Amino acid sequence: MHEYAIDPSDEGRHEPGSERFWSESYYFDFQRDDGSLGGYVRIGICPNLGVTWYWACLVGAGRPLVTVIDHAAPLPAAGSLDLRHGDLAATHRCATPNQSFRLTLAARAIALEDPAETYRGMHGKPTRLRFDLQWETDGPGGYRFRDLTRYEIPCRVSGQLETDGETIAFEGHGQRDHSWGERDWWANAWCWNAGRLADGTRFHSVAPRTLDGQNIPWAAGYVQPPGQPLEPIHSSSAEEALGADGLPTSARIGVGDLHLDVEPLYFSPVLLTDPDGRVSRFPRCLARYSAADGRTGLGWIEWNQPQSG
Repeated sequence: MHEYAIDPSDEGRHEPGSERFWSESYYFDFQRDDGSLGGYVRIGICPNLGVTWYWACLVGAGRPLVTVIDHAAPLPAAGSLDLRHGDLAATHRCATPNQSFRLTLAARAIALEDPAETYRGMHGKPTRLRFDLQWETDGPGGYRFRDLTRYEIPCRVSGQLETDGETIAFEGHGQRDHSWGERDWWANAWCWNAGRLADGTRFHSVAPRTLDGQNIPWAAGYVQPPGQPLEPIHSSSAEEALGADGLPTSARIGVGDLHLDVEPLYFSPVLLTDPDGRVSRFPRCLARYSAADGRTGLGWIEWNQPQSG
C-alpha cells in the first residue's frame, strides 16, 4: 500500500472523539462535462451535538438554486449513513470500498433565484428534489491526507435526478471525500477545490488561511494526469475577488505547479451558526477552471468564511 492509499475499512463510520465539534463528513459532488448541471450532497454527523447536518443541491444554466439544508436531522443508526427527518429520506451506501458509492434522496427543497438567500432565511418556492446517483472511482485510486484523517476520490457519476416534476438522466464527473475529527467551522478559514480538465487531468487542493484571509504555508492535494497515478502536491494557494454577500466573483488557485483561473458559475451557499452564536458563511459553487496552456475544466470550489463581530 503506497503512502497515499486509502484503507478500505475507512469507508465506514468511525468511533467519535470527545471534542464538542468532532464530526464525520461525507461529500458527494457532481457536474456534467459541459457545465450545464451540477450539484452536491453532504452528510455531516455531529455526535456530541446530537444532530446530523444534511445538505443537497442542484444548480445549472437557466435554473434557480434548488437546495435542502437541514441542521437538525437525527443521528443515523450505528454503522449506518441513512437519514430520515420529516419529509427528508436519504441513503448513502458504499457498494465496493474505494470503488463505488450510491446515494438516494427524496426531500422537500427550496428553489431560490438568489443563492445568497440561504444567508437570509431561505425564502423561496417549495419544490421536490430526488437523487439516485452512483459514484465510481475514476482512475487508479484516491488520495489519503498525510496529516489529517481524510481522503478524496475522483469519480465518474451517473444516475437520475428529479426536480419540480422534471426527470433528468445524469452522466458526468465529480469528487467524493470523507473526513472525521474535530472541525470548528468558526475558528478556521480555507479554500477547497476539486475538478477535472477536459483532457482528463484530475486535481484537488486545500489552501488553509488565517481569519484575515492570508494563506498558511501548508498543502494537501494532488494532480492526476490522464491514466496515471496521482502526483501529491507540496504547495497550494488561493486568492479571490469578493462580490455581494461575500460571494467570490473570480479566483486563482495554485495546485502545486498547476495554476488555474476560476470562474464561479452557480452558487449553493450555506450559513453555519454555532450554538454559541458564532457565524460562518460557506459559499460553495460549480466553477470553470482555466490553465495558462489553454486547458479548461469544471469542478466544485468552496470557501469557509468565519464572520467577525
